Amino acid sequence: MSLTLQYVLIAMLVLASAWVVLKKQFPGTTRRVRTALALPLLRPGRAPWLQALGRRLAPPPQSGGGCGGCDSCGPGEGRKH
Repeated sequence: MSLTLQYVLIAMLVLASAWVVLKKQFPGTTRRVRTALALPLLRPGRAPWLQALGRRLAPPPQSGGGCGGCDSCGPGEGRKH
């Protein structure tokens, strides 16, 4: 039993680490994934706890301006490559 618990814990840590890397390296993809997971939960008629989960999963609204990538540039500056 303890070995199984250890493997489950390690798997959860690896998934959390992969999510952090995904958020930092591919912010647009992360946003699309979060949106795709949240939209079905936010439909009318769903249980209130499912809608609350959907609101938590939904990405924060984007402010107008910038490229929507790394958030290191201000509005209108554009990304410098």
